[in-house]
Amino acid sequence: MSKQRDSAQRIPSFSALSSSLSSISQSNSVDKLGVDMVSRETKSGKSVIDDVDDESPIGRELANETRRREKLLGRKLPKPPSTRILTVANQKGGVGKTTTAVNIAAALAAAGLQVLVIDMDPQGNASTALGVDHRADVESIYEVLIDDVPLADVVAASPDLDNLYCAPATIHLAGADLELVSLVAREQRLRKAIAAYVEERAANGLPRLDYIFIDCPPSLGLLTVNAFCAASEVLIPIQCEYYALEGLSQLLNNVSMIQKHLNSELSVSTILLTMYDARTNLAAQVAADVREHFPELVLKAVIPRSVRISEAPSFQQTVMTYDPSSTGALGYLEAAAELADRAV
Repeated sequence: MSKQRDSAQRIPSFSALSSSLSSISQSNSVDKLGVDMVSRETKSGKSVIDDVDDESPIGRELANETRRREKLLGRKLPKPPSTRILTVANQKGGVGKTTTAVNIAAALAAAGLQVLVIDMDPQGNASTALGVDHRADVESIYEVLIDDVPLADVVAASPDLDNLYCAPATIHLAGADLELVSLVAREQRLRKAIAAYVEERAANGLPRLDYIFIDCPPSLGLLTVNAFCAASEVLIPIQCEYYALEGLSQLLNNVSMIQKHLNSELSVSTILLTMYDARTNLAAQVAADVREHFPELVLKAVIPRSVRISEAPSFQQTVMTYDPSSTGALGYLEAAAELADRAV
């Protein structure tokens, strides 16, 4: 695994996405389509899509994907006016919360922004994807919440990307809900830790964090309540299946309760459709229903079902570093760009 990890391709910046275009045109796509495609850098000056037979389904898909990549070429994502703190939450499990948190964070970091991911899930999957050690003997977000350890003491840099940091979770976090019950200001402990960390970075002359993503467990215990109290925005990944719609209304009710009693600044700012399968009518219907009810919240970007997205964690990477030319990586690049634009 280590050899494959060392040789993994690193994510290009938004201004260097042309390398992904070239890799598509020169390798897999040529073999699959059997067409003589030309690179953007050839003397003819043609675009990659000029020589694609877009009459075939695969050709149309490739042409569409190439156009989407070209829209991202040269993009420089804007820095938000202040640190944006987003809780990535959904009470339903398996909808892509952790995958969304780490991949959007990686895309933003690749664009030069300063990004921190706080892993609040005892499973520690976000820590795994970012390549950060989260064995039981490592100081983690558990010590921050329970023992008042400064957040700066547990934050670790991701080895794959500059500007990307993670506060890991360990198995000890599994019992934190019970231990938090008896503590003073139990719902506000993460918020205070983040505020102290931001002040410490400023005092030490470190760059300001542009984004903080808090990855939540699929429940509404005190860990998730702490995440809601610490954030000003909620990002909700929704799987394009029927059960996801049932859980959404309950989640919105819980967010409303937090707004009334604990954090009046909290709002649902973003909904991202994940695991979209264009081959099924159900996925299209769920996407249409969500967009109809929340037209201003749902991102235009959609995350497709992708084998590469599923494979990446097994190599302790995000899909952005594991295979930046994949359709899954493209989806998260588009989502990150759209999320950043909404801050302006």
